[in-house]
Amino acid sequence: GVIPCGFAASCFENLQFLLQGGDLLKVRSTSWKKTRYFRLQEDCKTMWHESKKTFGKNPTFSLDDVSALRLGRQSEGLRKYTEEHVEGRCFSIMFKNRRKNLDLIASSEEEAKQWVNSLQKLMSNLSNLNSQEKADWIFNCMRKADKNKDEKLSQSEVKNFMRLINIEVDDDYADMLFKKCDKSNSGFLAGEEIEHFYDLLTHREEIDVIYGEYAKTTGYMSPENLVEFLMKEQREKASLTDAHKIIESCEPDDKVKEKKLLSKDGFLIYLHHPEALILNPDHKDVYQDMGQPLNHYFISSSHNTYLMEDQLKGPSSTEAYIRALLKGCRCVELDCWDGSDDEPVIYHGYTLTSKILFKDAIKAIKEYAFKTSDYPVILSLENHCSVKQQEVMAQHMSSILGSALVTTPLGDGMPTNFPSPEELKGKFLIKGKRLNKLETSFAAEAEAAEDTDVTEEEESNDDEEDEQKKKKKLKLAKELSDMVIYCKSVHFHGFEDARQNLSFYEMSSFKEKKAIALAEESANAYIRHNIDKLSRIYPAGTRTDSSNYNPVPLWNAGCQIVALNFQTNCTDMDVNQGRFLVNGKSGYVLKPAYMRDPTTEFDPITLTRGDWLKHKTLHIISAQQLPKVNNKKSSIVDPLIKVQIYGVPADVAEKETNPIENNGFNPSWNENFQFDVYVPDLALLRFLIEDHDSTSDNEFVAQYTLPFNSLKMGYRHVPLFNKNGDRLPSAGLFIHIMLLDAE
Repeated sequence: GVIPCGFAASCFENLQFLLQGGDLLKVRSTSWKKTRYFRLQEDCKTMWHESKKTFGKNPTFSLDDVSALRLGRQSEGLRKYTEEHVEGRCFSIMFKNRRKNLDLIASSEEEAKQWVNSLQKLMSNLSNLNSQEKADWIFNCMRKADKNKDEKLSQSEVKNFMRLINIEVDDDYADMLFKKCDKSNSGFLAGEEIEHFYDLLTHREEIDVIYGEYAKTTGYMSPENLVEFLMKEQREKASLTDAHKIIESCEPDDKVKEKKLLSKDGFLIYLHHPEALILNPDHKDVYQDMGQPLNHYFISSSHNTYLMEDQLKGPSSTEAYIRALLKGCRCVELDCWDGSDDEPVIYHGYTLTSKILFKDAIKAIKEYAFKTSDYPVILSLENHCSVKQQEVMAQHMSSILGSALVTTPLGDGMPTNFPSPEELKGKFLIKGKRLNKLETSFAAEAEAAEDTDVTEEEESNDDEEDEQKKKKKLKLAKELSDMVIYCKSVHFHGFEDARQNLSFYEMSSFKEKKAIALAEESANAYIRHNIDKLSRIYPAGTRTDSSNYNPVPLWNAGCQIVALNFQTNCTDMDVNQGRFLVNGKSGYVLKPAYMRDPTTEFDPITLTRGDWLKHKTLHIISAQQLPKVNNKKSSIVDPLIKVQIYGVPADVAEKETNPIENNGFNPSWNENFQFDVYVPDLALLRFLIEDHDSTSDNEFVAQYTLPFNSLKMGYRHVPLFNKNGDRLPSAGLFIHIMLLDAE
């Protein structure tokens, strides 16, 4: 048969396997293991599986929602509910949202591998389709929609076709387009009528206007026309070589390509190219200096990382660590308590949250720490264990993390500053309490080497007595204490005390309320404090629902480790994701130079330096294929766009468009906004799309947040994320941005 989805013949076998499907054992508990039939649906994007529930339809899930496939007993469920001998037959499907993993067992190891490999290849193909393959896929969906195979589409078949290609439009609008294309008044579309329908459906009038302005060569864009567009509109240095490369990679019509021209379709494909989107492509990979001391960076950080939901009764899970680390988080928290059989556990103490083994958390962290970023991970220990179980904690970290765990300072002698993220690549740092200062350890070692008068036995006895006294006072195991090198936890007694009495590696944690007060009342002092030390901020204890706080005022005060509840979808997490979207999603973003200078006078509140003013004009043009906010047939959105600036108080702003009624498919606004931005280094731009409701609160549809300094000028498409922070495959905004330095 015809290979669907425009895939190469090499993928055909995998696709046939998935379309045919097969039985898999679904695992929920030790006693709940049931055979279910799984197969890929004909759109090549949706997995279907049977359910024995009496009510409701058989469940499906989109491959767009899958975050990972893991072969073997890699999920908590499979490790807990299956025996070791089925290891090779097991695999898990992990989801991007809060949906539970699918834990499955195949009938053989070969079959498990085939499921995982076939799904991975299909997902990779779907995300990398070129324009011709997309056209093939659309043609294939058209054939699938033609249920009676008469090469004609009825109105209901046309609606089925639109659903297959992920297009949601108002029924009245679809009917109007259908009638417009049904030239023969037969109630069916055939041949060129179907093509005309698709062209009308995907027509972008705003692109016609821009293209028409620059296509001065017999209705097409020449390389010279394209260079003019790139330089004048996109503010890019462009040569004829660049233009030829764009034509070569984006022009879908071979005849036009041969003439070295760019058609309107090719121009639109170029505008959708990742290099041409709003985010500066030079900022996608690591582009900052990673050789500065660790405390000169903002660090993506999580609070109570083990929790999947709320702070009082929800589940704890190693999966929560995996999800945070895969999002680029570089500081995770472990609340450690005594467990049974001398095995420490992690949970939110004195609550009903479930418990996980400390060693299982460390194993998961070790496995996933450096999948998204190579840069160091800080393990923030909240230690409530007895000395005996602290020793077990130290043993587990030592044996599982091995040489990746930093247990002595880098270099020779007593350090005077933090090493850099570059020097600490692939390493783990422990943040916790320590029995003594690092300097004391160094002095003791030096003294021991010089002092020959004391016998080894006497020295040993003296040391043991001192150690016992310290242990009694702090209830801290020496083995665990010795692992704390660069992040020793201490109480905060004011900036002056910290400056005079604390070493660079001694750091304090601040509750959000205290930190925000300091950031508002003593911003410059806080910034100077954070030039020497690390600061960690954590949410108030009253946030039992795992809600978050705005991290921006704390970043403005130079705080590095601003810990958020990563499991909660909210504006604050969107902003966090936007801040760390750049620099290779490494979880480290270099602070501006004036926040690393010990003599700095910068104050984000009073703005003692206001010579960075930028004027930004933003023209919101249109949006494409916005999702419904719920699954009801009649729930087409009434979208409006809020443009928000986060940053220093003088820069904080929000402006919104008018709502467009009943059109999530191709709404058009053509509205202009102007913003003045004083400190672009600390500013973030957020596009928020909401479904307008005149009688109640608007509902969230999609958003995108990025650092102000990573914006590209000109006509740009803006990708959109759903509330889980995952990319919506077909949705986008189309805008024009101009940036002017102040006169």
